[in-house]
Amino acid sequence: MPANMAHHSMHTGNGATRLDPSELRLFLQSLRATLANIDFEHESDVETVRSSSVDEWLKLTTIRKLQEHHRVRRMPCIAQLERLENRLQARAA
Repeated sequence: MPANMAHHSMHTGNGATRLDPSELRLFLQSLRATLANIDFEHESDVETVRSSSVDEWLKLTTIRKLQEHHRVRRMPCIAQLERLENRLQARAA
């Protein structure tokens, strides 16, 4: 897990820490960068498996596990990203 994920645990729901719009945008950028890193690592892992010399059934099983792991890793970032985008939209309205 990327080191900056600890930063992403900041509360952004009701009772959230108050951030000015520029801080929100920076936090949004940071979340997007974390998601890009997670996606890059996943694609790299999948490519490693695909190019390996193991049996096809093992490749498919491993890729399915990697996909589930990828989905689980992304979930907290996606949820936080949606909350932040909603906050920015609410402030813009």
